[in-house]
Amino acid sequence: MSMLWLFPLLISVVFHEYAHGWVAYKLGDTTAKRAGRLTLNPIPHIDPIGTVLLPLLLWISHSPVIFASAKPVPVNFAALHNPKRDMGLVALAGPAMNMLLGIVFAWVAIGCAHLPESFLATGIGQYLIQSCVAGYHLSLALAAFNMLPILPLDGGRVVCSLLPDSWAREYIQTERYGIWVVLFALLFLPQIIYAYMNWFIGGLQAIASVFLLPGLF
Repeated sequence: MSMLWLFPLLISVVFHEYAHGWVAYKLGDTTAKRAGRLTLNPIPHIDPIGTVLLPLLLWISHSPVIFASAKPVPVNFAALHNPKRDMGLVALAGPAMNMLLGIVFAWVAIGCAHLPESFLATGIGQYLIQSCVAGYHLSLALAAFNMLPILPLDGGRVVCSLLPDSWAREYIQTERYGIWVVLFALLFLPQIIYAYMNWFIGGLQAIASVFLLPGLF
């Protein structure tokens, strides 16, 4: 995996989990704070499988999708003010943070492009711009992937929060199989995931190009 991706990847997954914990805390659940996970220190968030092994396997297998995750922040949904509604808000916080990070990475890349050419010609200048561009694409990719409507991904929790109670209870039973479905799709059906992510990211980029980042990329 290119060194260009390592720094933005770490930022993206750590801020993603922090956003889940922060929104849960604001909505009444102190579990993440008590567990020491309401922090931007990456060490408590690193998961040996999701943060290290999974992206390495995807890279080795030449998958068109490179995905990573941090250790999930613990959330006690029953402690939230409105558990069903707030579950969806907590779930949305992670992808929303990734979208925000994508915008920040893009703005930094734009700003760096206006630095003196003598700096941009150096290895540091080139790394900074290329890493920010990589961070832009990676952040949007993580937002798109996490919004897949499959439990335990964030998109699945959003679906649960929107379904009628009886349907939500049935749907939540699929969580025990969801991670295996995701892993199978990543390793053996990557083109389907890739097509969905291209569609999702294309929509985000279209919105950004009109309202936030006209003419970028």
